[in-house]
Amino acid sequence: MARTAVIAGVGPGLGESLARRFAAAGCDVALLARSAEFIEELAADLPKPGEGLAVQTDLSSVEQVREAFETVREAFGAVDVLVNHASAASWTGLLDTSVEEFERAWAVTGRGAFVCSQEAVGDMLDDDGGTVIFTGATSAVRSPGGAIGFTAAKFGARGMAMDIAQEFGSDGVHVAHVVIDGQIDGPGARERSPDRDDDTFIDPDRLAETYWHLVEQDHVDTQPFEVHVTNGPQNTEFL
Repeated sequence: MARTAVIAGVGPGLGESLARRFAAAGCDVALLARSAEFIEELAADLPKPGEGLAVQTDLSSVEQVREAFETVREAFGAVDVLVNHASAASWTGLLDTSVEEFERAWAVTGRGAFVCSQEAVGDMLDDDGGTVIFTGATSAVRSPGGAIGFTAAKFGARGMAMDIAQEFGSDGVHVAHVVIDGQIDGPGARERSPDRDDDTFIDPDRLAETYWHLVEQDHVDTQPFEVHVTNGPQNTEFL
């Protein structure tokens, strides 16, 4: 049977590359995002042998997330793979960030991933295990300063991933956290970073291969928790 994969937070760039890679490997892929038009077009264009399902979802809404997973189960069955890929934050510091902006960052990146993980891990425990991957960032392990909402949410999501890994690793649930320390290539990326060398952008298709490798690992005693991905002379000292 095909694996059922849920990608929570899909847009152009890495989210799209993950969807295409998982579908090419035979997964039935559910795409969760607020932008219905984009995910509907992507779901219809995914490579066979996998199938695509677009589920418009505001990941900050507990009710919408739970309803989305019910829709996925009705279409594809229990969830085998979850990628918590969504984030939302204003790039502002302590004194320039409103409470509403701070809470929005946590609602999507933290609470959204929490509810998605509850839904997915519940399915995995009833089956033969599965994989949960969190998309992290440099800010998940080292604060850049001036991005307090994003940093707090990413730190929190990393801690949550670690806790789930400790609790359910022995039950066959592999949890991994991917630290992306660099700029992912994609629509508009080079225009937003005109001073960056072209060869320092991270290829989202190659990065999607890293995610798929984490899904494919089936030896519980050798599964990595954290993978660090970078390209170019980044400051990779976390402590």
